[in-house]
Amino acid sequence: MERLQKVMAEAGVASRRASEKLIASGHVQVNGKTVTEMGIKVGEHDEVVVDGVPLHQEAHVYYLLNKPRSVITSAHDDKGRRTVVDILKEEGVEERVYPVGRLDYDTTGILLLTNDGELANRLMHPKFEVEKTYIAKVRGIINNNDLKQLRIGVEVNGRLTKKAKSRLIETDHKKQTSLVKLTIHEGRYHQVKLMFDAIQHPVIKLHRETYGPLDLHGLQSGEFRELKQDEVKLLKRISK
Repeated sequence: MERLQKVMAEAGVASRRASEKLIASGHVQVNGKTVTEMGIKVGEHDEVVVDGVPLHQEAHVYYLLNKPRSVITSAHDDKGRRTVVDILKEEGVEERVYPVGRLDYDTTGILLLTNDGELANRLMHPKFEVEKTYIAKVRGIINNNDLKQLRIGVEVNGRLTKKAKSRLIETDHKKQTSLVKLTIHEGRYHQVKLMFDAIQHPVIKLHRETYGPLDLHGLQSGEFRELKQDEVKLLKRISK
């Protein structure tokens, strides 16, 4: 017997947290009855239905998306806004995939989507320290001290961020903006934006360039592709 949200995540419905929201909002039935409370356990002979679709273990699929602006990083949106999953569905992807981690509504760049719940949970776990590289356009002229602060850690919501890599790409003195490359291992909520806020250089635009060993080579904004078999193996290797 396993917790319902874990079974849903491993079957590729959504992440555990998103599965809990689906349960709480009445989207899930077990053996013909709608369940809304947490902690329910199910076994192999229980029938689980999500939004009218019976749960079954689909073959694992892995997609890499170049997320455009103004798209929600979620499998569902109660306000009816376009999601990253909608982009894949519009191009004929039928499997129930969900995003690994989050990118803000106005943040662009690399995003992995899969129905492999076990791999997704490992990649998002802090102990594996998967590197993520961002290109940030920020207000003001970044100096060496600012870059040093980002590298050694800044205080975000009462906690010091872990060591990062930072490099100044260019500055525009006329517009008073800077372009910075930042590589982090963590994935706290709004982390990159809050890190730049901490050094008084608010983010104007943010783009995630790499995720672990993966990059966006050949993908325009809004485009996606399936991962190659060796890329999947590499992700599994770095998250063991």
